[in-house]
Amino acid sequence: MDQLTGKNIVITGASSGIGKALTIAAVQVGANVAIAARNLENLNDLKQSLSSYKSTIVTIQCDVRNRADCENLMATAIDQLGSIDILINNAGISMRAPFEEVAIEVLEEVMNVNYWGAVYCTKAALPELLKNKGSLVAVSSVTGFKGLPGRSGYASSKFAMNGLFESLRMEYMSRGLHTLIACPGFTASNIRFNARKADGTAQADTPGDESKMDTAEYVAIDILQAIRDRKDFMLTNKQGRLIYWMNKFFPRFVERKIHKVIAAEPNSPIKK
Repeated sequence: MDQLTGKNIVITGASSGIGKALTIAAVQVGANVAIAARNLENLNDLKQSLSSYKSTIVTIQCDVRNRADCENLMATAIDQLGSIDILINNAGISMRAPFEEVAIEVLEEVMNVNYWGAVYCTKAALPELLKNKGSLVAVSSVTGFKGLPGRSGYASSKFAMNGLFESLRMEYMSRGLHTLIACPGFTASNIRFNARKADGTAQADTPGDESKMDTAEYVAIDILQAIRDRKDFMLTNKQGRLIYWMNKFFPRFVERKIHKVIAAEPNSPIKK
């Protein structure tokens, strides 16, 4: 991935999971990074672990729900790195609860992080990305094109994200902006452990077998390769591709299968 050497990349949600893996992989190929998350200590620990590499690494505390934080992130990245070539909107949270039980505040929080966070960051970075004919990336989900029971707020936020970035791709395609919507399948990361329950507390457990999921490192490499190749859309695994294509032709069959799988989960959000 020599094309990414020397590029300046901003990554949100970089303190764990896919964001952390993206940071490591980007630095290993010689990119410079501005990494952002709410937990500055974790970001600084990550920076220290990569100190043997020659890349410039800037750590910035940022809550993507806060528009001013997002504007500061981009301004600091430009000041410290000189420019922004790639923005990866990776920050995100999930939820798992029946819609009838989930607090409205939980749905709002998920939308504020996943959708509005991407809006704020993209709006602040867009002039620089247009100037450099750079890459704008949304780390979305398979749930961004097929909803999941018990994940209504998460699916809504990812559907919104996909609509935003599809619109931006068409709006700026004649001005050299590359827009990638990356849709990983189930990935072994903290997102399910931190998923919000009906009352907004973290679930602190996962209903799935993490050992059978894609690793964050695998997903990160796929995303960077898709950026390198300036792809529009990326599905990382067989399960996601199967759902995507089957849903086009047999949506009711797919919905029945998904319902059956989710209903069999421990403490399933599907009520009989």
